[in-house]
Amino acid sequence: MTTAMTATTTPPPFQRQRLPLPLRWLPALLLALLLATANLAAAKPTADEKQRHAGTRGGGDDTLRAVGSDPEAVLGSYAARELHSLSPQETKERLGKIVDRMDADGDGLVSEEELAAWIRLTQRRWLHEDAEQRWRDPNGDGRLSWDEYRNATYGGLSFETADSYSRLLARDKRRFDAAAAGGVSGGAAAGGGELSRGEFAAFLHPSSFGHMSDIVITETIEDVDKDGDGFIDLEEYIADMYHPAEPAETEPEWVETERQQFRRFRDSDGDGRMGREEVRAWLLPVGYEHAHAEARHLVGEADGGDEDGKLSKEEVLAKWSVFLGSQATNYGDDLNRRHEEL
Repeated sequence: MTTAMTATTTPPPFQRQRLPLPLRWLPALLLALLLATANLAAAKPTADEKQRHAGTRGGGDDTLRAVGSDPEAVLGSYAARELHSLSPQETKERLGKIVDRMDADGDGLVSEEELAAWIRLTQRRWLHEDAEQRWRDPNGDGRLSWDEYRNATYGGLSFETADSYSRLLARDKRRFDAAAAGGVSGGAAAGGGELSRGEFAAFLHPSSFGHMSDIVITETIEDVDKDGDGFIDLEEYIADMYHPAEPAETEPEWVETERQQFRRFRDSDGDGRMGREEVRAWLLPVGYEHAHAEARHLVGEADGGDEDGKLSKEEVLAKWSVFLGSQATNYGDDLNRRHEEL
């Protein structure tokens, strides 16, 4: 059984997968390093990138399609190498232990609600761990000032033009100020524009924090709006997600599906472009919740012939590749955790 999704419930592009993320959601620390070491403008998209766009923005029944049984396709090369060191039996044994933790009431079945709750837990844990890993506090006062962040991030980097530096710096400063003003754990009132660890997580991952929604919308428009008119037209919308390796490349079917989505749903006033509120509706649709959508998709993919809306351990293990490509296993990372760390 496969769960179909209508256009109104198509998940936002940044909520489908954590690995790999679109460039615009990378914090400037990583983006600056990429710009300093590679010519991104000339880089051709990889097969993984094209598949990610197809899976996250294809719309309709394909919107939450699993990318298949190849671990590298769903996890990226580093995590795939980790999994390749496990035998199929070891992989299933470790996934089975995660299923036991998902089954909160111990009835031997994982319901959609239990799965959604587990996905929320893994997402919160990842946000916390990622912020802790990237946290740098030179003076040890428990807060991160803008000067500390700027010096740690940009101090040793060289840029081809001063303009590149100033754009990245201004973008980071705007996001930094929004995270500090959001009051995740004290905010600007307590820290005078400095970030706590919780606020630093909002700075790194604005799409996961409601008070950062305006920043998400602003950065999206800046990235996709190539002619600088403040709107996203159809060609800009498609160009953001589809990058043909060769001019003569046959266009995938999902690209035309996305054109139809744009005309019928994204451009709600029919003027041929998306303004700020239309972009908000695209990225942050009312009533959409990632954990429930992901759980519904996983249950639909794995529920066997009984179609009872609940998953046995056997049903989960039979669709192990789908689960390794989802937030339910932290995109496979949790298979390398000890049981007590889950």
